Amino acid sequence: MLDKNGEQERIKSSMWLDQNRAIEQMTWAPGQEMLIRDRLISEGGWIEKLGVTCFNLYRPPIIEPGEAAKVGPWLEHVHKVFGDEDAEWIIKWCAQRVQHPEVKINHALVLGSEKQGTGKDTMLEPVKRAVGPWNFQEASPQQALGRFNGFLKSVILRLNEARDLGDVNRYQFYEHTKVFTAAPPDVLLVDEKFLRAHNILNCVGVILTTNYKTNSIYLPAEDRRHYVAWTHITPSDFAAGYWNTLWRWYDEGGDRHVAAYLRELDISAFDPKEPPPKTQAFWDIVDANRAPEDAELADVLDKMGNPSAVTLLMVIRAAGSDNFIKWLRDPRNSRAIPHRFEQCGYMPVRKPGVKQGLWIINGKRQVIYVLNHLSLRDQIVAAEELVRRSVMPSKQENIPF
Repeated sequence: MLDKNGEQERIKSSMWLDQNRAIEQMTWAPGQEMLIRDRLISEGGWIEKLGVTCFNLYRPPIIEPGEAAKVGPWLEHVHKVFGDEDAEWIIKWCAQRVQHPEVKINHALVLGSEKQGTGKDTMLEPVKRAVGPWNFQEASPQQALGRFNGFLKSVILRLNEARDLGDVNRYQFYEHTKVFTAAPPDVLLVDEKFLRAHNILNCVGVILTTNYKTNSIYLPAEDRRHYVAWTHITPSDFAAGYWNTLWRWYDEGGDRHVAAYLRELDISAFDPKEPPPKTQAFWDIVDANRAPEDAELADVLDKMGNPSAVTLLMVIRAAGSDNFIKWLRDPRNSRAIPHRFEQCGYMPVRKPGVKQGLWIINGKRQVIYVLNHLSLRDQIVAAEELVRRSVMPSKQENIPF
């Protein structure tokens, strides 16, 4: 642009970029070009729009692959730490992250050991280099529950040392993280300090590490989002100099051999969308999270014939244990009660058209719990039938409300 004297006018670089290299949006999308033309990303995915540009923050790895045949030391380490069965699954999971970072893998890895210093992080170091260190993020469980979540822009996200956060927090942690351990949602909203919130593709693969089996994360029996690998190996099982030798091998080119192996490994039979197998360690964690009240509630519901719909007051009046009745009536346990019903196969059903969603039974507003395998229509019908029977019970019925 010329000024009034016919000379080239200087303008701010930001203005020049707006005029000549404008972008409408930024995102993080593995597998796409740095400048994504004629598309914008929204909460539901890509939108076609001619003339627009979306800036892609994803940077691919730059490591030069070595020779896959020389990967031996790393494979031996993985098998030594986790055993053959778990090692095979872990390796295929890592290979999927290297080969297809743009494809969401629908389950997280839980890597646990009874002792620290057993090589979990050492095992992941060459994987980190293979996907690009900038695509391998770290976060604590507390950060994962926080507002700012820039760590979601990663091919692999490691949540370190998941441990006892209290019963409520463990359940909250599970509910919160399941949003990004599997898809849908296909798009995540990222909120970073000092930056405008923006949408990214949900491509992150999650790894949780822990040294606590019985008081770490919460997993329900029906979970389909976690593969749990556990090792009983201890630091004393490694010979003197083991770690120095392995790390020296990484730094002298071993990491490039691992990158090559993971890129070339045949994972055609590994479906990243299928639920993972449930290991013995998985069931150990599930059993550790079962509260005594779960069994007592299940016993009462069995005694009642596992009705299609039930209320808390009905359970209280059918319970035979004074201690359990006291627990059910304690206001401090009110937040835990829906979870206990959920563990027994029941869920609350809202009354349509009512703001609070509560049902009026004999003049009292109550939550009605219904069998969770019923369709929404059948759940509402079961709740309405329960209310109807409470108003006009037959001579044969004796319904405690």
